[in-house]
Amino acid sequence: MNIAIIFAGGVGQRMHSGTTPKQFLELYGKPILVYTLEHFQKNININSIILVSVESWIGYCQELIDKFNLTKVVAIVPGGTTSYNSISNGIDKAKELYTDDSIILIHDGVRPLINQKTIDDAINGVNAFGSAIIVSPAIETIAICKDDKIDDIIDRSHCKIAKAPQCFRLGTLIDTRNKAKKDGLSDFIDTASLMHHYGLSLHYIEGPADNIKITTPSDFYVFKAFLEARKNSEIFGV
Repeated sequence: MNIAIIFAGGVGQRMHSGTTPKQFLELYGKPILVYTLEHFQKNININSIILVSVESWIGYCQELIDKFNLTKVVAIVPGGTTSYNSISNGIDKAKELYTDDSIILIHDGVRPLINQKTIDDAINGVNAFGSAIIVSPAIETIAICKDDKIDDIIDRSHCKIAKAPQCFRLGTLIDTRNKAKKDGLSDFIDTASLMHHYGLSLHYIEGPADNIKITTPSDFYVFKAFLEARKNSEIFGV
């Protein structure tokens, strides 16, 4: 079984979108979250989707699932106080429903430019190596700063930007999270950081640079530009 856990539990303070979490902002009559979910809905290798939502928006999520016929969504669970806790809630639900050998793809609800090849590559990566972290090349200079000064410059040819999905077997996720719980640790920025902390080998797969996470207003307009470019390509065959 290949299960997508779509994390949409944040409130998006950097988006300055008022009371509407960024994942529910609309473009051409469709929320960002739905664009994301539709990629996993359409993928023939994805069996089901678990959605992690801001608790007060769960009812609205169910309306969207019904409206856009997102039949692979099998559960909506409330998010936690941090992204780590929210993802843990999704893993808990997966543990209730699926076996430990299931492949779990953890993906941001506000990363709507994922494509089918990247999803397939991630699943194949877990089958081959036990893990798959989607990355893109670092295209600007990476500086380590300390005490208001640049302390070091890293050779960017050795650097990648970790993105999503981040993918593992369910049993591996459960075991590693239990270790963190036993050690009193819960401040990991993402699942890859958790796995790296406990010494797991992380296989990376290079994905498209446009697999962006919509965090700020400028990201939203980049997303809009990509959608318009794709529409024009379909219309004019360019």
